[in-house]
Amino acid sequence: MARRRAAGRSHRRRRRAGQRTTARRRARRWVREVKTVSTYPPEGLFNRDARTIARSLASKRVSPKGIGSGIRMLQFYINRGGRGLSRTRRAELQRAKRLLQVMGRKEPAGHRPGR
Repeated sequence: MARRRAAGRSHRRRRRAGQRTTARRRARRWVREVKTVSTYPPEGLFNRDARTIARSLASKRVSPKGIGSGIRMLQFYINRGGRGLSRTRRAELQRAKRLLQVMGRKEPAGHRPGR
């Protein structure tokens, strides 16, 4: 038979969701070290304004396979940044992502649909 513990008592002290020890929190902050595998964006690019980030990630030098790979790089950075990104930095990165998406929707010059 299974033993039952007294109601409301636990033999372990539980931490609330979101609480961490300071040593663990310090060890997990590595936002600045994120790099991509294939191409490397310029140093400090993700700390700049949205327009500069979008323009750089849309370039062939950084994203040789097109704007989609630039969007993926940016989303990877946002995801890995997690709670380490401030609210304002995250908003600026999301704005850069939206700018890239708009750039990707523009039709190439000389393209005529329906012909």
